[in-house]
Amino acid sequence: MEETIIPKTSTVLFTLFRADLATLISNRRSGIITLFVPLIILISWKGMVPKVGGPFVLSTAITIGLMAIGLMGYSISISRDRDKGIFQRLRVAPVPTWAIMVSRISIQLMMIMILTLAVFVVGFENDKILLSWQGYAVTFFVAFLGGAVYLSVGQLIVGLIKNPETVNAVTRLVYFLFIMVGMFGELGVLGLKLKDIVHWSPYGSVKLMLAASMEPAKWNDDTTMAVLATIAYIVVFAGIGIKNFKWSSK
Repeated sequence: MEETIIPKTSTVLFTLFRADLATLISNRRSGIITLFVPLIILISWKGMVPKVGGPFVLSTAITIGLMAIGLMGYSISISRDRDKGIFQRLRVAPVPTWAIMVSRISIQLMMIMILTLAVFVVGFENDKILLSWQGYAVTFFVAFLGGAVYLSVGQLIVGLIKNPETVNAVTRLVYFLFIMVGMFGELGVLGLKLKDIVHWSPYGSVKLMLAASMEPAKWNDDTTMAVLATIAYIVVFAGIGIKNFKWSSK
């Protein structure tokens, strides 16, 4: 009788990560598009830097990029692979289910790091925005926290909706609403009441954290409340999304 050899968890994680990374590289156009929108906004808003400040422009670009990663990148790829039966095949292998999702999330965290670095580089080269080393360091940490909000929103969508076409449509709609309502609502164009709502929405909370992290000396009680609101969003959205997630679309 042959003995079943179960691979180490570290080996499984590395193998899954390498496979997911290969998939990302083969679909690199989607990754490039994810970076394209925030960088275009960053470049086109060059004239606003003297008026609203560098942190405002940088935080807006990063926030929009985080939305693209969590919604357009994570939820759509999870829904597509679930529909193809990839998760079902992985589950019958000697692979912990949590390792499958950790690998996927690790890829998205890597994309967040690339996005944040790209925004910093373009912001300096094109807009001459220079932060302190503390600002860069804190912003990287906060970007991961902000990215977790939109990953949890993506998880919520794929948890509640199984049909990949519906997931695609809903994801794009949510992405559009976050951008349009978030940006215009924040500027007060849509009314003061909506401005207050946007301020504490996932969009507003993440943007407030990012802007303050770029100038740590300006961190205040509002920023701390934004961090707490962000953590609450992550717990609620991810909790519902994980609880209702189905490994098959059938």
